[in-house]
Amino acid sequence: MANVAYIRVSTAEQNEARQREALSQYPIDRWYVEKASAKDADRPKLLEMLSYVREGDTIYIHDLSRLARSTFDLLALMELFEKNGIHLHSDKEALETATAAGKLMLTLLGAISQFERDTLLERQKEGIAIAKNCGKYKGRRQIQIPDEVFGPLYERYRQRELSKTKMCRELEISRPTLERLLEAYEMGHPEVVS
Repeated sequence: MANVAYIRVSTAEQNEARQREALSQYPIDRWYVEKASAKDADRPKLLEMLSYVREGDTIYIHDLSRLARSTFDLLALMELFEKNGIHLHSDKEALETATAAGKLMLTLLGAISQFERDTLLERQKEGIAIAKNCGKYKGRRQIQIPDEVFGPLYERYRQRELSKTKMCRELEISRPTLERLLEAYEMGHPEVVS
């Protein structure tokens, strides 16, 4: 079992010394230092760390904001960690996912994230209803991607050669659209339609 540290600063000019000092109290086997924004999970050092860690390993971070910018992104990473038996220790929040208290904290974060999402969807539905009444809403455009285009990308994604972020860029679509397309494709639709 390995202990790895993930440190992130937003720009090359920023110094990671504060985070490194805070984490130096732990028996770290490997350090990953990222100099990039957390706007998405497609960060080289994060991806390198994710490909390295295995079941039973622990990832140490100074605080949760170093790992992800939004609750949604954080929970996606936490789900990945849990699925693979990887523990997370956040120094500032005193969060340890291997403990009952840590699991409770993640459950609360998940509930807050779901509340935020539900509230956003309610506002969106209200806005669409108003736009429909005014004759301004035309609906979401249909996205069609032939199997011969989507299939090879999907295989690269399954082999962990391609991230969802890169798939979105290659297909020129949003992340929610990609999620719908992946779901449709995995259900066996040869012509992927969102």
